[in-house]
Amino acid sequence: MKTSIKLTALFLLASATIFAATPSKAAVVPAKDVITFSTLSSQKGVAVKVEKGIAQKAIVTITDQNGNVIRKDALSNKKGLEKAYILNQLDNGDYTITVTSNNQTLKKAIHVYDEDGAKEFIVIQ
Repeated sequence: MKTSIKLTALFLLASATIFAATPSKAAVVPAKDVITFSTLSSQKGVAVKVEKGIAQKAIVTITDQNGNVIRKDALSNKKGLEKAYILNQLDNGDYTITVTSNNQTLKKAIHVYDEDGAKEFIVIQ
């Protein structure tokens, strides 16, 4: 009789583990990177910063209105995903800054011009 009780208890335990609900795994959605542009305090250029998310690197490209690459940088997480670019030394004209990180791309148009004998720029939103 003890054997039959032990076997029944073992059978019930085994069947309970088979039909027990396993906790569902939440889908892991990678956090989006936040790419920000800010004007340098000297008003001579912009700073590009990539934060949050899980970015390991970001590619920053500055092109002129004809599509020629003026500058291309790879920012790594080891050095910090932030870099300043001096824009008032560029020739007058239209430029595009493109930042790519984690399959996310952000483009900003920039216009460089002369005003009162000094180079100025404007970031077009």
